[in-house]
Amino acid sequence: MRVQLNAEGTSQYSSDVSPRFQNSACGPTTVYVILNYLFKDRQNYKTINELYKLLGGTKIGLFKWRLIRNLRRLLGSNWVVAGCTLAEALKELEAGRPVAMKFDKYFTFQWFSKPAFKYHWVPLIGYERIDDDLHLIVHDNGGRQRKSRIRKVKYAENRKVLSYVKISPK
Repeated sequence: MRVQLNAEGTSQYSSDVSPRFQNSACGPTTVYVILNYLFKDRQNYKTINELYKLLGGTKIGLFKWRLIRNLRRLLGSNWVVAGCTLAEALKELEAGRPVAMKFDKYFTFQWFSKPAFKYHWVPLIGYERIDDDLHLIVHDNGGRQRKSRIRKVKYAENRKVLSYVKISPK
């Protein structure tokens, strides 16, 4: 089975993002991609720079609890913004909504693991089951001089460092 949403990614290193935010703008960039997908009728719901400030971005990144709290405030009572399980994240994808996914090897104390990213937010835009393996499809939020690209990561190799935040209408 394969599910992949047609969400348009963007780079946290684009010229639209303040140079002082770029290294730690993966969380706001992830939210930007998701909100622009969910609010297709409104072009550029908020800029990445605005989201960086509104969500409480820091030089070391965006904490999950802070993203949830501040995005709830931003979207209002008609939206559910909450941490969720992998099963709930996959149901969100099947319902046509991307999920914010965080790789965090440091605060999960997985010092010796080798995940796809050490500490990084990405939009989860799909998944695919190949044989008995689950592959998660993400936008990687780009790099210096590189646009965001779609990547597949094996769930089994990253599961201990992953967390998810769903953003859905009530």
